[in-house]
Amino acid sequence: MINITFPDNSIKSFENIPTGMDVAKSISDGFARNCVAMKIDDRLLDLNGQITEDTAISFITANDDEGLEILRHSSAHVMAEAVLNIYADAKLTIGPVVEDGFYYDIDMEPISKDDLGAIEDEMKKIIKAKNTFERQVVSKQEALEIFKDNPFKLEIINDLDEAQEISLYQNGKFIDLCRGPHIPHTGMIKGFKLLKISGAYWRADQTREQLQRLYGISFFDKKKLNKYIHMIEEAKKRDHRKLGTKLDLYSFHDEAAGMPFFHAKGIEVWNTLLDYWREEHKTAGYVETKTPVMLNRKLWEQSGHWENYRENMYTSVIDDEEYAIKPMNCPGGMLLYKTKAYSYRDLPLRVGEIGMVHRHELSGALSGLFRVRAFHQDDAHIFMTPDQIESEVLRVLILAKVIYSRFGLNFHLELSTRPKKSIGSDEQWENATNGLKSALERYGQKFFINEGDGAFYGPKIDIHIKDALGRTWQCGTVQLDMSLPERFDLTYKGKDNEKHRPVMIHRVIYGSLERFFGILVEHFAGKFPLWLAPVQAILLPINQDLADYADQLKSELETYQIRCEVDKRSETLKKKIRDAQLNYVPLILTIGDKEKETKTLSVRTLDGEVRMGIDMFDFVAPVSHHIKERTLNEPIF
Repeated sequence: MINITFPDNSIKSFENIPTGMDVAKSISDGFARNCVAMKIDDRLLDLNGQITEDTAISFITANDDEGLEILRHSSAHVMAEAVLNIYADAKLTIGPVVEDGFYYDIDMEPISKDDLGAIEDEMKKIIKAKNTFERQVVSKQEALEIFKDNPFKLEIINDLDEAQEISLYQNGKFIDLCRGPHIPHTGMIKGFKLLKISGAYWRADQTREQLQRLYGISFFDKKKLNKYIHMIEEAKKRDHRKLGTKLDLYSFHDEAAGMPFFHAKGIEVWNTLLDYWREEHKTAGYVETKTPVMLNRKLWEQSGHWENYRENMYTSVIDDEEYAIKPMNCPGGMLLYKTKAYSYRDLPLRVGEIGMVHRHELSGALSGLFRVRAFHQDDAHIFMTPDQIESEVLRVLILAKVIYSRFGLNFHLELSTRPKKSIGSDEQWENATNGLKSALERYGQKFFINEGDGAFYGPKIDIHIKDALGRTWQCGTVQLDMSLPERFDLTYKGKDNEKHRPVMIHRVIYGSLERFFGILVEHFAGKFPLWLAPVQAILLPINQDLADYADQLKSELETYQIRCEVDKRSETLKKKIRDAQLNYVPLILTIGDKEKETKTLSVRTLDGEVRMGIDMFDFVAPVSHHIKERTLNEPIF
């Protein structure tokens, strides 16, 4: 008799040794059809695996994130099989699941996007066949024999320990190295699409073979695929690189790869973001500081960056001494702390810095404002006593909510705990983790726990924002650090008049200001709310005789801190209005003889509303209110 305990603590007994699928079917056939894998002792296993002893079981279904990950893993195998069916000389390397789909790196003749259709057609045949995924365990010698014609697989196998278990999965005639698990059969892939092809180096080594990387996406439901494709198309329209050019916000140049150039209009948005950041942080009790961009090697050795982060740093020699441009603001912040002696009465100390940092990124990884080599971080370091951890973390979470909500951004929270490699005592980690957890519980929003995913120097909370398309972005983070206060010998005098080590938090909310800027461009699709728009109002004189009067109005509006432009081009009024709409200017003011005579304004908003004969005060009052209050979706008039 095999006794199976379910998540609700109910127990079922089976006379014969059951498979996971047998157990799922004992609940119902409909439930079993929706099952992807099973979990026993926190191990994900295939449903066709036998259960030979009493155990507790839970099932991964098509509704679970883990289920979708397994589906995409299986989809990578199907794609690889389809490629081999068409390109017999192709050599497979690795094919993992990634955040938004899956890919496979393949050594094969160069192909283009036009070739993806044929691969998709071959995949459809494999899916229609409903081939099962069969797992087998082999010795290292057997694996070497099976993959003797594939040098990439042989390299992977040879890197394994002799005692390490090697598992293979076979579906149809296709076989691959794989840990699994997989979906019960290929027919569960209801919707899929191959998205793109790019180049990749074997094991990310530029000296090794260049491979073809094929990307794909898959779902259990074709409707979800269609929804995803629609989102991709919408995302293309919102691409911040294209909108940045169109709206004259920023540009990128080969002369400074990965280092964006911000134009006058982009700087208006940039400064507005910073003004808001400074206002909220001053209210929250922060002071702002500034540290040098370049510091000497001795400092980076003391902080540990020289040993652990050297390959990502830009260096130089000044007066025969090695220097590095800072990749992070933290070490400079430590030096600032040490310029004074602190008592427990001075803590917590909240210190912010909009610091420019540089990190070396491979040229192929650069992506607009999202992945750059030079960027600004809205760092803050909070120095505190151990008993202040919970309250200070809670304050950061509340501040993050205030700031993100100003842009209409929701977020979810993840707590990452102690990794295998870490510094500090068990007691320090327990106190630090409990402090973060208690703050999250007091905050009252559901959070997820990533076991073992913290930094080596402390646990952290990651804040993942969600944009208008439902995409998530990890921007904010709250990270306890038990390393730098020790390395820099930071102290404060306690109530007992003895020296104590402060607890330190690193935290960012915007994160990379450049990246956050790009996220906002795509979130708003270029249509910034009034308070954030680079040009808030544009005046359109209907003829050149009214250009000087339009300039006078511009000067008057600017006294009310309204950002204005005058379009003096000798174009038709219709074209000027259309161009202003295409540039997403929130307020379009038409200036004619009547408006000049009556000292009024004719106003058109982006949503198409037109109001004629508005007195200047009746225009300025609501517009100034919206800018001052930083409203998001409220109508202006």
